[in-house]
Formats: sequence, C-alpha cells, structure tokens
Amino acid sequence: MSEAPVGVFDSGVGGLSVLGEIRRLLPNESLLYVADCGHIPYGEKSPEFIRQRCAIIADFLRREGAKALVVACNTATVAGVADLRRDYPDWPIVGMEPAVKPAAAATRSGIVGVLATTGTLQSAKFAALLDRFASDVRVITQPCPGLVELIEAGDLHNPALHQLLLGYVTPLLAAGCDTLILGCTHYPFLKPLLRQMVPESVILIDTGAAVARQLQRLLAERALSADGPASETQFWTSADPIHLRKILPVLWNSSDIVRSFGL
Repeated sequence: MSEAPVGVFDSGVGGLSVLGEIRRLLPNESLLYVADCGHIPYGEKSPEFIRQRCAIIADFLRREGAKALVVACNTATVAGVADLRRDYPDWPIVGMEPAVKPAAAATRSGIVGVLATTGTLQSAKFAALLDRFASDVRVITQPCPGLVELIEAGDLHNPALHQLLLGYVTPLLAAGCDTLILGCTHYPFLKPLLRQMVPESVILIDTGAAVARQLQRLLAERALSADGPASETQFWTSADPIHLRKILPVLWNSSDIVRSFGL
C-alpha cells in the first residue's frame, strides 16, 4: 500500500502549483492528478455543486488506488472537504486554506491583503480563519474574478492578465499592505508577474509547501511513505485533453499523458 499513488485534484490547472511542491518534498511518491477543467471556475459555483464534484472526483481517485487525497483547491476545501472526511474516515485527506496565520505573523505594517476567489472570501471557514489568526491585523480582501480563467488559458504573458492583476493589486498596495496572501492555487503561477508590480519588501505567501508537509506527516504517521522510485505522473481532465496537454509543458515542465475524465 505504501507504493500506491497520491491523488490530487483541483478545479483546473491551479493545483499543479501544489503538485509541484509535493513532488519537490516527496520525490518518491507516485502522483495522480485530476483537473476538473470542464467545470471551472469553482469560485462562482454553488457549494452544493462543488460538493458533488468533490465526491465524484474523490471516488474516481479512490478507485484508481490513491492511498491519500489532496484537495488542491481552496474553494473545494471550503465546500467539500468535511463531507469527504466523513465519507472516507480512514483515508488521509489534506485540504487547502488561505495562509492567514503565517501572513499575520509576517506583516510589519499590520495590513495584509488577500487575493482569492469570491467563493473562498465569502465562506464561513475564511471568516473563522480571520477571527482565529488575524485579530491583531487589518485584512483587506480582494476577489479576483477572471484571473483563474486567464491562467487556465496557459498564457501567463497575456497583456489582459497583466492589466487585470494590476487592477486587483494596486488598491491593496495603496492601502499599505506589505504582505499578500495568494488564496487560490492558481495564483502562485503569477508570482513572477506580481514581483514586477509590487516592491521587493512585499511578502507573497501561499500554502502549497505547507500542504506538502502535511501530506508528508500523514503518510509517515500511517506508514504509507513510499520508498520509490515514483512512477510517471498520471493526468486526467474533464475538458478536452488537448488543452491540458498544451498547458502542462508551461506549468509542469513535462508533456505527460493526459486522459479524459468523463464524469
């Protein structure tokens, strides 16, 4: 069982940022990845719809033999991870949440900005994070409609993407934010672009590395850590596989096989 793969999924290609952190920290682990591109963006969908997608994809990855599950999507974690843990009590499941705690600890100005989807920012879980970890700092939230779709297109140098991101970041900088939370797994791919827009003193925080460490801990606790070597990463998408095949060399630095996830 320890040599079984780890299943990872996201609404699209954003979770590849988390997949990369898992690969760096746990190079012996074989990986399965589902990009639910046919139903993106999750951030604008109802919680019930997202829960249904989480259940379908988790069941698929379970049948593919995944020994653990990573919900590499903040919005899906908010809507569906509790149900997944209830339905699979013996399955190690790791979710995502915006990095409010480390951002509150890192800020010097006491003002933190959050770039995230509307679904994440409106969730009770996000509100609870603020109550728990950000009582001593001012948190300014910025919903970012349209960013996910542009990142999904795979052209990170698109002028439209630059302008949209600049419009979201500028008010946060003007308000004095010295720390920015990247509250969606798609957004770490924008770090090079963000670095052109914000002063070097502004800290950019995401949670991909923390998720990889949590996965490492859960696997070790259950004697599920793989000895390796890892097999080739397997990819599925609920949209046209050709699209994901074009994006993988940009975001994953490989051209692994992509199959259709027709559910």
